[in-house]
Amino acid sequence: MADYINIRGQSIEVVASDPANPTLGQIWYNSTSNTLKGGGVTTAGAWATGGNLNTARQTLAGAGIQTAALAFGGDNPSPGFLTATEEYNGSTWTSNPTGLNTAREFPAGTGTQTAALGFGGYTGSPTTATEEYNGSTWTTVNPMSTARYGLGGAGIQTAALGFGGTQDPPLLASTEEYNGTSWTSVNSMNTARERSAPAGIQTAALAAGGYSGSISGATEEYDGNSWTTVNSMNTTREAAGGAGIQTAALAFGGNNPSPGFLTATEEYDGISWTSTTSMSTGRYLLAGAGTQPSALAFGGNGPTAATEEWTGAGAPTTVTITAS
Repeated sequence: MADYINIRGQSIEVVASDPANPTLGQIWYNSTSNTLKGGGVTTAGAWATGGNLNTARQTLAGAGIQTAALAFGGDNPSPGFLTATEEYNGSTWTSNPTGLNTAREFPAGTGTQTAALGFGGYTGSPTTATEEYNGSTWTTVNPMSTARYGLGGAGIQTAALGFGGTQDPPLLASTEEYNGTSWTSVNSMNTARERSAPAGIQTAALAAGGYSGSISGATEEYDGNSWTTVNSMNTTREAAGGAGIQTAALAFGGNNPSPGFLTATEEYDGISWTSTTSMSTGRYLLAGAGTQPSALAFGGNGPTAATEEWTGAGAPTTVTITAS
């Protein structure tokens, strides 16, 4: 049998613990477990249980990425509309003693864990209230032009997009852009809707599904100027979680009266939606954060504190090499 050094021209590295981020084809010997290992990739996406929120809630907003996420606002029947803000580090949630200035449910959220934006929502009536988060405290800034809740949000703190929503009634198609200082009304969506699954940035956003008089799978893309209707989701739903960018988005959970609370997960590639591995627990009124290959789902109806982490196909993984 040929030696590895003769095949590859190099010796196998001996380590006491596996590399944190192995590359595809990397080989090493783990001296602690006495096993030969290598770097591979996942062949299918999967959801795994993450750390629970400290405050169970539904109708909340999220921002950030899987390993640095933010949850804020929402509703819990006791005490009601929430200001509570929590940060996730990839394993556990930590409550921030400084919450939103305005308690609300159904807000939209955009940005990062240390530079987030929360806007709109319901405080007993639709609100225009907008707040910026700096990683420590929330500051009230210029309000939206149109009060609404159940709206979608995309982008970053200094370049955000708010779209759709409701004033119960009416359903809204109106869209606004935020430049870090003020909101400006721009071209409306083609279909008025609330509770869509959002993704993307200000100049390349996505709205999927929602309620437009009936529960829908309709999808629209925004190019920084106008909205275009594109291919619909495979599963019609409202109040689902969304993550990612316009050309690589993820939608998960949601509600459809038949069959009810959904676990269904779909990936969007900029053209069409593909059904993939389902969530562990069906839920709606949840929040999402992160990217298509590395997303986070948290909160939801119940209310629940449950968190799930998504790892998409093609993610780095460690495999143990055995003789055949």
